[in-house]
Amino acid sequence: MPRLFTGLEIPPEIAATLRQFQGGLRGARWIEPSDLHITLRFLGDVDGTVAEDVNAALQAADMRCSLTVTLDALASFGGDKPRAIIATVRPDPPLTELQAAHERIAREAGAAPERRKFTPHVTLGRLRREVQAADVAEYLAESGLFASLRFPVSRVALFSARDSTGGGPYVVEAAYPLT
Repeated sequence: MPRLFTGLEIPPEIAATLRQFQGGLRGARWIEPSDLHITLRFLGDVDGTVAEDVNAALQAADMRCSLTVTLDALASFGGDKPRAIIATVRPDPPLTELQAAHERIAREAGAAPERRKFTPHVTLGRLRREVQAADVAEYLAESGLFASLRFPVSRVALFSARDSTGGGPYVVEAAYPLT
């Protein structure tokens, strides 16, 4: 069964800028710049029928939107038990609508509903259990100013991931242009 998700690719020049923030935190497993992305809908391990149905629905979808993504800060997920360092994505209506469309497509293809609220972000690194909230706070304070990064999005991708700790490498199985 393939492990799939839909998402937005991060342009190489933006990934290179984000790479500058990857380091200096013991216990972090940093994501390769080529694997950075914004997940729209995680599908997980799905059977071939669901995968084919999602692909067909994405091909048939009328994805007419102009989308510019803005990364606006460094942050972490997990609060007192931090689990990831992220670049936050400024939510805007076109992005939220695109994600909602992917949720509908996934459900219609037979995937279980997503239980978590959509929080757009780019995961820069995953944190081992021994990383403390104070370590993350110090890392964020020492990372310096995070200037907003903006980029246009021209397509959505269907990614596959190997079954591993921390995911990656990710492969674009299909791409769907935004018109």
